Amino acid sequence: MASTAADLARLKTREEEEGSLKAVQFQQQDFQQLRAESLNSGELFCDPVFPADCESLGFNTLGRYSSRTRGIEWKRPTELSSDPQFIVDGAKRTDICQGALGDCWLLAALASLTLDPQILDRVVPPGQSFSSQYAGIFHFQFWQFGEWVDVVIDDRLPVKDGELLFVHSAEGREFWSALLEKAYAKVSGSYEALSGGSSLEGFEDFTGGISESYDLKEAPPSLFHIMRRGLRLGSLMGCSIDISSSSETEAVTGQKLVKGHAYSITAVRQVHHCGSLVELLRIRNPWGQVEWTGAWSDGSKQWDGVVEKDLDHSADDGEFWMCYADFLRQFSRLDICNLSPDALSGEGRGLWRYSQFEGVWRVGSTAGGCRNYPATFCSNPQFLVRLLEEDEGLQEGEEGCTLILGLLQRDARRERRYGGDLNTIGFSIYRVPPQCKGHVGPDLLLGEAAVSRSRSFINLREVSERFLLPPGEYAVIPSTFEPHRRGSFLLRVFTEKQAHTSPLEEQLTADVQESDDEEGDVDPHFRRLFLQISGNDSEVSVSELQHILDRVVSQRSDVKTDGFSLQTCRDIINLLDTDGSGKLDLKEFHCLWTRVQKYLEVFQRFDSDASGTMSSHEMRAAVTAAGLQVNSVLLQQIVSRFSDQSFSVDFDSFLGCLIRLQLLLKMFKTLDVKKEGKIHLDLQQWLCLAIS
Repeated sequence: MASTAADLARLKTREEEEGSLKAVQFQQQDFQQLRAESLNSGELFCDPVFPADCESLGFNTLGRYSSRTRGIEWKRPTELSSDPQFIVDGAKRTDICQGALGDCWLLAALASLTLDPQILDRVVPPGQSFSSQYAGIFHFQFWQFGEWVDVVIDDRLPVKDGELLFVHSAEGREFWSALLEKAYAKVSGSYEALSGGSSLEGFEDFTGGISESYDLKEAPPSLFHIMRRGLRLGSLMGCSIDISSSSETEAVTGQKLVKGHAYSITAVRQVHHCGSLVELLRIRNPWGQVEWTGAWSDGSKQWDGVVEKDLDHSADDGEFWMCYADFLRQFSRLDICNLSPDALSGEGRGLWRYSQFEGVWRVGSTAGGCRNYPATFCSNPQFLVRLLEEDEGLQEGEEGCTLILGLLQRDARRERRYGGDLNTIGFSIYRVPPQCKGHVGPDLLLGEAAVSRSRSFINLREVSERFLLPPGEYAVIPSTFEPHRRGSFLLRVFTEKQAHTSPLEEQLTADVQESDDEEGDVDPHFRRLFLQISGNDSEVSVSELQHILDRVVSQRSDVKTDGFSLQTCRDIINLLDTDGSGKLDLKEFHCLWTRVQKYLEVFQRFDSDASGTMSSHEMRAAVTAAGLQVNSVLLQQIVSRFSDQSFSVDFDSFLGCLIRLQLLLKMFKTLDVKKEGKIHLDLQQWLCLAIS
């Protein structure tokens, strides 16, 4: 119960903070407060959360007993240089030199980050130095699973043989990149956890954007148009040429393109050339030199026939123009990072409409797997996307609404030391008919084809995809490939036009109508039976009720039961006892018996294999058929409370669940005197209610 309360409290806090651009404190460490304490004490900051020891280095190849960690010392920049600087003449690509760690994916993203000072200032807060208010403490900000976090570190860095072991600057006295790497290692659990990854992962964590990647050998026909619209919406773009071996890294081609090297795309234009319309891209080599020498390069003859005269194409600054057709032939991959509205402030930035939702795949309730597993697929979380208005300015012959979906699972980097790994994930999209309200059932999900889906299920941190769909309502079903795989995820939705998005859930309701049967309406045969089992007082107590229910159900071979608990019997009496006697009279017992017969019919309907038990994945539909509606959050608690270790539900647990839900709702309605849908309890009221 304590963990459930904590989960609900976190959910409430997230709802209250939603939309805030302020970074939250990682591990509750306040940079300003910690720096002030260090300055007042005169002692340099030592981080207790990420200490300068073997645990922070790693767990395997960089573990305590690894030969690679022998002789490592932790030193501050003031011990490594007589004049240490945080940043010298602005952050540049040459500030980032890889060390003895396989995190080139992170450094490639970091190099691209230096091309946009506004984004860099978000990740590397300005005003930090080794002179003014120096206290051995620095901080950086990263986007992590839907929110910006402010990460505090001390400046003790791993050193071997007098040199920085990991990232360092070509300018020996500059330390911002080494300190940023340490902050990212802290978020990830250790330096070793940074080994291996995709630069798109780093791009997203530095911007909060959602990434797309295109193989230019299989470029969609609309890619040029996608790029042009993306730059108008503030998207960041990069491209590269694949290499076949490490020996080709940064090899220069005959037309001065660098293999295995990250370029940035800074403009997309159409120009009139000799009576024809030509598609051009402006591309930047972050080296600031070594430029394309083919068609449309600086000063080439093609520029003589261009009508537009506002395109700079002569400076030797590492930036050059290239026609789109040559781009597809020469480059291998295009990466696009679409920025969310909270990534930046300023004109022309963050114009995508954006929403995000957290969810969980919980074994037994919401971990349903993909469509290949029809018995469980419908139990996955569902999210509604209502596309209201078609995009403007689409290519001729195109119409619809642009939708970019990103399914992000919590990074397993922190879990690597414990053998954790990423799930294989993907999603499907279904058209929701107007008559469908709330959670979509098997009639649609199993009876109709998906409108679209992710290209594949894959064990990446994020699966993202771009779609062009007609206006309408759609259900997005995120899932793992196989069922019964536990995990947490973030679903992100980007649209060009305003769209309505929400979890696809029912309202919490229950049928708790009191029975209006009079004693005279009870069948005479039932009355005689009741008088036989109720004893001299003509009422059924808790223990008597337990005996009756156990005896009746044990005589049936079509249902399984472990026996009804005293708590369930108390709940039944609390729900149906209208005169406060603490027992059931004839009318109340008749009401119970009617409900038991109804719930038994429901239970048997959803016992699909006639095993006498019901799969926990059927609980949502079964509870609905019994007259109640629950959402995914409540369903997870129901399964945790009422299913067994194999996630099966027997009849006594099913009946106990329904009675408990109705009793709780009855209590809530009694306490909600103002009919506001909320109740206010003091401590005594809460304890009395919870213990009852």
